[in-house]
Amino acid sequence: MAKRIVIVGGGFAGLNIAKNIKSKEYDIILVDRNNYMFFPPLLYQVATGFLTSSNISYPYRKMFRNKRNIRFKLGEVIKVIPNKNTIELTTGALSFDYLVFATGTETNYFGMENVRKHAIPMKTINDSLEMRNYILSQLEKATNLTSVQEISNALTIVIAGGGPTGVEVAGMLAEMRVSIFRKDYPEFEKMGVLSHIYLVDGAEQLLSPMSKDAQEYTYNMLASQGVKILLKTQVTDYVDNVVKLSNGQSIQSEILIWAAGVTAQIFEGIPSEHYGPGRRLLVDAYNKIIGFENIYAIGDTCIQKSDVHFPNGHPQVAQVALQQGKNLANNFNYQLDTVKIRPFSYKDRGSMAIIGRNKA
Repeated sequence: MAKRIVIVGGGFAGLNIAKNIKSKEYDIILVDRNNYMFFPPLLYQVATGFLTSSNISYPYRKMFRNKRNIRFKLGEVIKVIPNKNTIELTTGALSFDYLVFATGTETNYFGMENVRKHAIPMKTINDSLEMRNYILSQLEKATNLTSVQEISNALTIVIAGGGPTGVEVAGMLAEMRVSIFRKDYPEFEKMGVLSHIYLVDGAEQLLSPMSKDAQEYTYNMLASQGVKILLKTQVTDYVDNVVKLSNGQSIQSEILIWAAGVTAQIFEGIPSEHYGPGRRLLVDAYNKIIGFENIYAIGDTCIQKSDVHFPNGHPQVAQVALQQGKNLANNFNYQLDTVKIRPFSYKDRGSMAIIGRNKA
């Protein structure tokens, strides 16, 4: 009988392993909380209304229509029972011969409950749609206000996080402020510029993982578009539409966009000693969770310290997820062919952040 591989998570990592397992000796079940995959790098385009959600998403079942050995199951993980090779989902239980976690990350609010309740995250399609709709509703609300201060509070946007997502959202909103808001809302033009965009980050520079030239270019371009950049500063709370900052300042704003950090998930049944920094699962050179024989983790949800070029683990970017998915898929293929399996080694192909029209 075919051995069953259960893959939890249908992002870049999970989808890439499912598509690259060529052997018909495996029965593959892909589990995800959504029945579609989507392209996270373009979430900000949906959030700002330049793309629709259907432009960046695609149904799993349609994708696997001609893949006889791949099935899709909707559900979320409740519990893993390693000694029984079983995983419990919100939609039932599945047995497995091999289990692969490819669940990515979720938004990290660093324990700030007010921020979790009232800020807008940027991790899912629902988040991006909520952001778009909320900003549009704030614009309409502002047209009915008479106080200059109230209008400014309604339209001022604070973006927490100076990574790719933060700078992309800031750049797009800065362009929209000039090209769309002023044209579609002439009410504001008579009062002058009332909307402000703040970009807040705790590091000494924007886009920390990128080159110094890229960091300086991004800073200068955003500043020239009127974005107010606050570095070495963190959001500490969000109370009554006031964003409180670590430098003692506060900003009156009804729109706080949270792009300041991510964390991996914790799964019941996987003991705490198997997690590393950021709650990422500790894996060996072959992406096998250390201490388990048939449970693996790939992509953002794992941390691998065996790569000599990345002793502190690989960056949580799409290329790592894609390459780990393909490498693990090949190892499953090799395993049947008795060919020696290969440890993972990351090849950095560079990264990009789009900070505006013709600006990247």
